[in-house]
Amino acid sequence: MKSEPSDVSIDDLESFPNKTVAWYGVRNYQARNFMRDQMREGDGVLFYHSNCKIPGIAGIARVSSTAHPDTTQFDHTSKYFDPRATEEFPRWFNVDVQWKTKIKLISLQELRIHAELRGMLALQRGNRLSITPLSPTEWNFILTHLVHQ
Repeated sequence: MKSEPSDVSIDDLESFPNKTVAWYGVRNYQARNFMRDQMREGDGVLFYHSNCKIPGIAGIARVSSTAHPDTTQFDHTSKYFDPRATEEFPRWFNVDVQWKTKIKLISLQELRIHAELRGMLALQRGNRLSITPLSPTEWNFILTHLVHQ
């Protein structure tokens, strides 16, 4: 899950009440569907800093709720307001994400050098999604070979 550190960083997440944040503002249908249809409470999350000097995995988190309507879609003052969304028929969903640990940054450049991660959706050229699933093999490789170096 990608976040711009200027919006929510891994350090911000650690400082929030219950070390938890609703993953608000996703306005891409495919990314929304990953959250709504595939993410389950307890799933692991690689917390990725994007749109910054050195993008990469900055921490580990976990999904701490099932998908629920993103309240920012109903807030007229929010940049994520969607006039087509209603409380009865919400268009956008999110999950809550809870901090587990901050790690030494694993840069995008480092992720790209490992053949084991060649198929990782987040590393595909042209990928702009803020949320992409990992295979169990990719998750285990990152945790075993990159996080615990």
